[in-house]
Amino acid sequence: MPERADRTPDRAGRRTWAGGAALCAPLGLLLTVLTAGPAAAEGAEPAAFGTAATRCEIADPRLPELSGLVSAGDAMLALNDGGDRAEVYVLDGSCAVGDVRSADVDPYDPEDMALGVDGTIWLADTGDNTQTRETVALIGLRADGSSTLTRLTYPDGAHDAEALLLAPDGTPYLVTKEVLGASSVYRPDAPLADGATVPMSRVLELGFTLTGTPGGPVGRAGELMVTGGAVSADGQRIALRTYTDAYVWPLSGSDVAGALALPPVRVPLPESPQGEAIAFAANDRDLLVSGEGLPAVVTLLPAAGELAPAASTGPADEESAAATLTHEVTPLTAGLIAALVATGLVWIGGKLRRRRSAG
Repeated sequence: MPERADRTPDRAGRRTWAGGAALCAPLGLLLTVLTAGPAAAEGAEPAAFGTAATRCEIADPRLPELSGLVSAGDAMLALNDGGDRAEVYVLDGSCAVGDVRSADVDPYDPEDMALGVDGTIWLADTGDNTQTRETVALIGLRADGSSTLTRLTYPDGAHDAEALLLAPDGTPYLVTKEVLGASSVYRPDAPLADGATVPMSRVLELGFTLTGTPGGPVGRAGELMVTGGAVSADGQRIALRTYTDAYVWPLSGSDVAGALALPPVRVPLPESPQGEAIAFAANDRDLLVSGEGLPAVVTLLPAAGELAPAASTGPADEESAAATLTHEVTPLTAGLIAALVATGLVWIGGKLRRRRSAG
């Protein structure tokens, strides 16, 4: 019997994207009338990346919901969003599946992955569209075929997170997906251990604002929602993406929180119906992006310049870890947002009840 990566008895919340999209869509309409202020996730200079080009297309029917992507030399590793077994697909240069790495673990909602320096593939089983999970999990697929599962808890309640950043020293960071762009970054308080439940702390808050880049399934709200992350294999760069844009930071050492507190460069991405995956190419500079649906186009964005060096080289201090961006929202806007959220939650609740009744 596969080990389950969650502790939530009712798993009806798994893969309830339709309800989440219904909630985000009206928010997206509201956000079109808001003025985008300065963003912690937008630098003063444009990103130094060249013209996007198609690297290859994923057509394998086993990957209809591509959510995570990692470069592994000339190959790529791909993660499907969903399923009842932890599985990673090894893709060749033409995006054809050549091998499958798996573990006897039943994930709740895998969203992203990263490759450790020791060859361990880390799967972020952190999706929680209904924000009801008591724990999330990191699943490790070791090079020798064994696996580990560490459960993680948030200090402030459940969150939906779709981005995993693995620091060069092996420390994982989770970045939440927020419909209003106020993403939080969490880090475990202790080393990962198989079978353990490790608490996390919030180490940073990021604020994403509207960019005007088209794409995604939820209108303008997609410009604010973090759907994937990556750290380059040489440990020099960090990337986060939304449905529409990528953000790239220089990294020095393993101070991920300190790097994210600095201004990044923004990279508008080619329009995609549901872009969720981002990775650095084998040269550790170019970006690879893709998303759900078949065929899934893997797009290469070539780096055309250097990023400024990171200012911090040690662990993030308390001041930098608490860096935030405050969005100014009027009482009227706050009331409209609250009403839309309440309406969306009522809709989702009714939909779930109807599904249970039908089952």
